[in-house]
Amino acid sequence: MNAYAGHLGRRIFAPALVLGALAAVQVPDAGAHDAAYAEPRAAKPVRAERPQLGTSFALASDGTLYATTREGDYVLLHKSRDGGASWSLPVKVNAEPEPISADGENRPKVALARDGAVLVSWTRPLPKSYTGEIRFARADDGHSFSAPTTVHRDRSEITHRFDSLLVTGSGRVFVTWIDKRDQEAAKAAHAEYRGAAIYAAVSDDGGRSFAPEVKVADHSCECCRIALAEDVDGAPLVLWRHVFEPNERDHALAKLGADAAPDRVERATFDRWKIDGCPHHGPSLAVAADGTRHAVWFNQRAGEGRVFYGRLVPGGVAGQRPVGGERAVHADLAVAGSRVAIVWREFDGEATGLHAMVSEDGGASFTARLLARTVGASDQPRVLAGAGGLSAFWRTADEGMKGYAL
Repeated sequence: MNAYAGHLGRRIFAPALVLGALAAVQVPDAGAHDAAYAEPRAAKPVRAERPQLGTSFALASDGTLYATTREGDYVLLHKSRDGGASWSLPVKVNAEPEPISADGENRPKVALARDGAVLVSWTRPLPKSYTGEIRFARADDGHSFSAPTTVHRDRSEITHRFDSLLVTGSGRVFVTWIDKRDQEAAKAAHAEYRGAAIYAAVSDDGGRSFAPEVKVADHSCECCRIALAEDVDGAPLVLWRHVFEPNERDHALAKLGADAAPDRVERATFDRWKIDGCPHHGPSLAVAADGTRHAVWFNQRAGEGRVFYGRLVPGGVAGQRPVGGERAVHADLAVAGSRVAIVWREFDGEATGLHAMVSEDGGASFTARLLARTVGASDQPRVLAGAGGLSAFWRTADEGMKGYAL
């Protein structure tokens, strides 16, 4: 394993390593000792749950900022009218408690329907490890939510996780997720199958109901977030980490039709990272008015793990360049006219910084700046384009949710 892959630590999903570690720390049995005289066993250390700070943001046309978070067994919706400087009291999205995923790549999502309704999707973990289902709720008035529904028809206790949510200009609501039904079918048939799959479902009535799900592609990575963006013709574009044969974890791109079926799947990045594990590090995608497809992603290239920016073109990447330093992670980007903004997290040895790069010329050149720092836990940052321009948003354990105008 290369040095940077080692630095990734828990973000690399390697079941064999996990099982090996568990076997190594098993407490030996008391053996033939009588129960009354058995040697006392050392208590297993109790690991505190890592803060699940996963947060999503959405901007309404009037400038109202919405955020979704998790608190216990509830998804909460927050609202700000001053760009994230202050927040109203949150409301519960799900009236009945249920497990919620809100950790980095797998966080509740929020979007706005054309009629002003607030839409929220999330992953509900199921009892079996690495399984879940995609949940969805709608609030016609922006705060009173309908009972959650499960988006997909498949109810197997398998992976339906890492949902993404997009509302197009036509009002269609698209939800995508990582799905392992095809992997499970291959296992049952004793056939090989790389990775998982991308599935999608579409709603033509603003999220009140969804058509049966459609498979977008086989052989996706298992745990990296999916990027969704609207193309200039109004169709959704899906960008995800893909497992190209035999084990290159680059990225693939597909355009979806009105029924969520893909037009075609094409390779989007060409770094040729060979790794038998999931880096838990998905891409971000934004489309400019002239059709330019701007993207940021994490890959290893020439033996070095880095965040990269580039413009996706047929058969290649234009203007590919590294983002930040060697410890830059979890970048996001947005576009407003000729302005392109990229935000990311980066640890400097003492604190984690929220960094930004802004281009005024469509991605040809960038100016970098540091927006904030924290010594505690922090979420992955987001950047949004709205009527007021480009803004970054970041949630930290110590400072809470804040906005930063770009």
